[in-house]
Amino acid sequence: MNAFSKLTIALALTASASIAFAQEGSHSGHGSHGAHSSHAGHLAAAATELVDGEVKKVDRDAGKITLRHGELKNLNMGAMTMVFRVKDPAMLNQVKTGDKIKFAADRVNGALAIVELQAVQ
Repeated sequence: MNAFSKLTIALALTASASIAFAQEGSHSGHGSHGAHSSHAGHLAAAATELVDGEVKKVDRDAGKITLRHGELKNLNMGAMTMVFRVKDPAMLNQVKTGDKIKFAADRVNGALAIVELQAVQ
């Protein structure tokens, strides 16, 4: 299976999980509010898990970064090299090609984006 097929499957699975979560939330009443809140808290915690990566390219003009990265569990995505947008363009000033980093990625306005970035010393 090529990388494009894997990415397509990963995106489809993520979309299915999002729809299921949204449907679960629409059926919650006052009695299940606590369970719903703890589930949302679990998703937020997973999104902030930092993953190892290596900067392959920085495109400050486009607000994008190419990373070789480990598994992104919150996005159901295996290790690969890919281009991400960054939530805050100032993040791109912290790194250069070849840098080792730790980062968190999530969906921001429907697109994959780096939401946290730390250079590794």
